[in-house]
Amino acid sequence: MDDKIFEVIDKTSRKIRLTKRQWMHITIKHTDLSNKEKEIIDALENPDIILGHRFDEMAGNYYKYDKIEKAYLVVSAKYLNGEGFVITSFYTRHIKKK
Repeated sequence: MDDKIFEVIDKTSRKIRLTKRQWMHITIKHTDLSNKEKEIIDALENPDIILGHRFDEMAGNYYKYDKIEKAYLVVSAKYLNGEGFVITSFYTRHIKKK
């Protein structure tokens, strides 16, 4: 199984992990996040808002405004069999509601 970069308890008291495999996916696709592990953890632990994912009812989007980037950091996480894991993360200017 993939090695963990981190595992945190999110704002809703669920355990969520980020694996090396998903971290590679995120940082290859979104190079601006390559040194933003702490910001991703903060978005999971202290989000401004959590919304359901538009296309996957088992996933949620955690939004945290980043004053330096002047955008929201979005962390998408999925929950399967009681386990949570980060799918992706990126910056956006707008919160996307369902």
